[in-house]
Amino acid sequence: MDVRLDGRCALVTGGSRGIGFAIAKKFAESGADVAILARSRDKLDQAKAEIGRSAKTRIVAVECDAASRAGVERGYAEAAAALGKVDILVNNAGTSTRGKFLEVSDEKWQGDLDLKVFGAVRFARLAIPGMQSRKWGRIINIVNIGARAPAAASMPTSVSRAAGIAITKALANEFAPDNILVNALAVGWIKSDQWIGFHRQEAPDRSYEDFLRMRGKQVPLGRIGEAEEFANVACLLASDAGGYVTGVCINIDGGRSPVV
Repeated sequence: MDVRLDGRCALVTGGSRGIGFAIAKKFAESGADVAILARSRDKLDQAKAEIGRSAKTRIVAVECDAASRAGVERGYAEAAAALGKVDILVNNAGTSTRGKFLEVSDEKWQGDLDLKVFGAVRFARLAIPGMQSRKWGRIINIVNIGARAPAAASMPTSVSRAAGIAITKALANEFAPDNILVNALAVGWIKSDQWIGFHRQEAPDRSYEDFLRMRGKQVPLGRIGEAEEFANVACLLASDAGGYVTGVCINIDGGRSPVV
């Protein structure tokens, strides 16, 4: 099956690296014009150049702080003006903020909610009216498998990501009559910059490749996933080929989640 996004315009937050970058690159290679949003201008420029080497569509790089209302409004306005419209929204901005419950401050809680929950809400609020007018839209919220099976010392991330699943289902039900499909993708262990940090913290005496092999043994499929594998599923959901899928959260985790 040849999944195409020709003529579509996509906005991907957290699009300068990791999973967000892989999604933006896959969308562009599949024919979409893409705006990548992130906070670092240097990383945005690098990502735009790399995507441009493999895709012939329009790539826009926008500095944006997704944790603030003003930042979201400015970032969305710039991206929408450059693209002309936003058909596909991927809410991917976020970091893994977690700790022992009694040690996590109000400031960390609020920062996590501002970035992952309010950021997604604000971007969706801006994107949906245009999608309604065209009777076509896709919203993909990136969460993690801990949202449905939270571990000890996993807050505030697990709570913010659980909210992302609730937002997904509520939006899917409300805007299905407008042909706006809303889904979530739950991240398991996927190779990203974050894993470089894990390697330094947990096994600096091992090579990075050996560390990934060691950790991969804890996954039923026996390996850490590739960001491109994650992006492939996102591309299907964003396309007409995924036109009867809405209101679901799909684990992309090699079977690691204890719940479906």
